[in-house]
Amino acid sequence: MPIFFNALAYILPRLTLRTEMISNPLRIPVGNCTVSDQDLRDLEAKIEAAKARSAPAKPHQEEHYSQAQLAWRMVIELVAGLGIGFGIGYGLDVLFGTLPIFMVLFVMLGLAAGVKTMLRSAQEIQSKKMAQEASRNAPLGDDKNEGA
Repeated sequence: MPIFFNALAYILPRLTLRTEMISNPLRIPVGNCTVSDQDLRDLEAKIEAAKARSAPAKPHQEEHYSQAQLAWRMVIELVAGLGIGFGIGYGLDVLFGTLPIFMVLFVMLGLAAGVKTMLRSAQEIQSKKMAQEASRNAPLGDDKNEGA
């Protein structure tokens, strides 16, 4: 018999919460209190306002992170050229049974290709920076002096 009363004591509070949800669907029971839909909207608005106040005006990663990203890009291009040259040279040496003749030759070619790719990337980055500076320093259309 005590098990029956324990089960009832466990089930009855949950049944009252269910009937409360059915009778008032706009109020959500949370523990011993209820939260209305309007309260949730007010809380969300306060959270959004706090996030907007604490958000930085300009992400810090825009300037420094992009420079680090460009540096890693160049390093990876150089290492990739060396790795590909080494792989091709070693493969040819194994295939032909020669000493590291092809490996040295293709490592040098890979180094040259990596440096060339790095220089091309640097020129691309420099041209983008120059275009940004030119657009930033360009005079407005109203300041043209056509007659003089």
